[in-house]
Amino acid sequence: MSSARTKARTRAFQILFEADHRGVDPQQVLADWVGRAREPKPDEGTPQVGEYTMELIEGYVRHARRIDELISQYAVGWTLDRMPIVDRNVLRLGTYELIWEDGVPDAVVLDEAVEIAKEFSTDDSPAFVNGLLARFMELKPTIRRD
Repeated sequence: MSSARTKARTRAFQILFEADHRGVDPQQVLADWVGRAREPKPDEGTPQVGEYTMELIEGYVRHARRIDELISQYAVGWTLDRMPIVDRNVLRLGTYELIWEDGVPDAVVLDEAVEIAKEFSTDDSPAFVNGLLARFMELKPTIRRD
């Protein structure tokens, strides 16, 4: 597992989280982050946005409606709106990468999503994220056909 990919996923999660929190398009937040990173003298804490982060955000945006439908359909007892914002966006990112990114082994996607949930969410979140993404992994051939 490359740390560059791990950082890229974490950044993509943070961009989705910020977009969701602010109620704006993730591509707008991505553009803001890229713009700040490219300023002549970016702030110390300005994260660099790599190619894979951009791919993840653009891929998510392409499939956002379908991803939200899947999460809503299979998250037993949770509506998308009631779900903690961290979990919702970890699941969005993980679902996109699991279903539509072929270059990454499914187990890596699950592990990384669970790690992000451990770092940013509640004690119950890693098991919730793992359970739902594991279900999508089983359903992947069917989901991709739809």
